[in-house]
Amino acid sequence: MCDQKIKLKEKIGYGFGDFASSMFWKLFSMFLMIFYTDVYGISPESVATMFLLVRLWDSINDPLMGVLCDRTNTKQGKFRPYLLWAAVPFALIGISTFMTPDLGTTGKLIYAYVTYTLMMMVYTAVNVPYSSLMGVMSSSPAERTSLASFRFIGAFSGGIFVTATAAWFIGMFEESGVSEAQGYQYTVSIYAVLAALFFMLTYKFTKERVKPAKKEKSSIRNDFKDLMKNIPWFIMVAAGIASLIFNSLRDGSMMYYFKYFVRDQEVGGFGLVNWEALASAYMTLWLISNIIGVLLAKPVSAIIGKKKTFLYAMIIAGITSLTLFWIQADQIYLMFGINVIIGISAGIVFPLIWAMYADIADFSEWKTGRRATGLIFSSSSMSQKMGWTIGGAITGWILAAYGFEANVEQTVESTKGIRLMLSLFPAIGAFLAAVFIYFYSLNEVFMKKIEEELITRRNG
Repeated sequence: MCDQKIKLKEKIGYGFGDFASSMFWKLFSMFLMIFYTDVYGISPESVATMFLLVRLWDSINDPLMGVLCDRTNTKQGKFRPYLLWAAVPFALIGISTFMTPDLGTTGKLIYAYVTYTLMMMVYTAVNVPYSSLMGVMSSSPAERTSLASFRFIGAFSGGIFVTATAAWFIGMFEESGVSEAQGYQYTVSIYAVLAALFFMLTYKFTKERVKPAKKEKSSIRNDFKDLMKNIPWFIMVAAGIASLIFNSLRDGSMMYYFKYFVRDQEVGGFGLVNWEALASAYMTLWLISNIIGVLLAKPVSAIIGKKKTFLYAMIIAGITSLTLFWIQADQIYLMFGINVIIGISAGIVFPLIWAMYADIADFSEWKTGRRATGLIFSSSSMSQKMGWTIGGAITGWILAAYGFEANVEQTVESTKGIRLMLSLFPAIGAFLAAVFIYFYSLNEVFMKKIEEELITRRNG
C-alpha cells in the first residue's frame, strides 16, 4: 500500500539528502557574499547583480528539471537516480565555486559568474528530484509531514555543522600557513566530499511508492496548463518567496552584523569574545532554534492546521525581527534570546511549505486526473530560490546603498544599513508571507476527502 507507515531508517535516509544540500545552502547564504566581498575582492553591488541574474536563470531551470523528472522512467524510479548521478559533479563544482584564481577585476567577476551558475544548475539537478521524492514515498499527508520534519532536521543539522565548524576549519588551515582564501577552499572541500556521500546514502535508503493512475496520459503543455489554474499553487509560491526573502536577508547579514556592528564584546561569564565566535554561536543557535520549530510543526499543525500554524509563525517572526533594530551591540544575551524566538517561528514554517506542496500535488491530480509531482515540487524549489535570489540581491544593494566598504571601519550610515538588514527588511518579508498564506484554501478536512478519493482511483 502506498500509504503505509515509513520506517525510521528510511526517514533518516531521506533526511541525509537535505543534510548534504543544506551544508552548501548555508555556505551560499551565510558565507558566499562575505567571501566574494572581503576575500575575493568583488564589490557588493557586483555580487548583488550576479546573485540576481544567476539565480533568476536558475529559477527557470527548476520547472524544466521537474518536467524532466516526471518523464524519467528507470527501475530505480523517477527521482532517486538523480541523487546518484549528480552527487560527484555537485562536489567538484562546489569546490570550484570557492576557488580564488588571480584573474584581475573583470576576470574574477567572470570566473564567479561561471562557477556560481554551474553550481546553481547542479544544485537544481539534485534538489528538485530530492524534493519531489517526498511526494512519491507515501500518499499519507501525516507521513509526508513526518518526512518533511525529518528532511528539515537533516537540513538544519547540516547547516549547524557548517556554522559551528566553518570558522574553525578556516582558522585551522590558516594557522598551518595557508591564506584565508585557501582556508576557504580546503574547508569547502571537506563539506563537498560529505555532501556527495550523503546524496548516495539517500539514494540507497529511500523508495518510491506512489504511482500515477494507469489511465493517466499527460503532456508538458497539459501539465503547465493545469498548474496555471491551480490557485493554491500560486498562493504557496508567493508565500514561499516572501518567507525565503525573510530567511535570506537574515542569513546574508549575520556575518556583516557581527563583524562591523557587534564586533568583539565582553560577555558575562565568558570574558572578551571575538566577533567570529559570537557570529558562529549566533548562527548555530539560529539553526538549533529552527530545529525546535521543525519538531513543533507536526504537533502544532495537527491541533490548529497547517495554514494557521504558518500564519501565526510568520507574524511572530516579523514582530520579533523588528525589535532587533533597537538592540545595542553590547546586549548580547537579549540579542541571542530574540534570535531563539525568531528561529523557532521560522523553523515551524519550513516543513509546512513542503507538506503543503504535497497537498497541492494531490489537489491537482484529484482535479485534473493527471499527476505532475516533479513540476509541482520544482515550483517549490523555484519559489525558494526566487526568495533567496531577491533576498541575496537586496543584501548586496543595501550594503552598496548605505556606503559599505569591505575591511574598514564603517560609517554611521553603513552601520545603520547593516542593522536594517537583520531587522526591518526581513520583517517585511515575514509579514508578506503571512498576508499571502491567509488566502490559502486547502484545509485538513478537504485534503482528507481528496486522499480517500485518490486511493480509490489508484487502486481501481
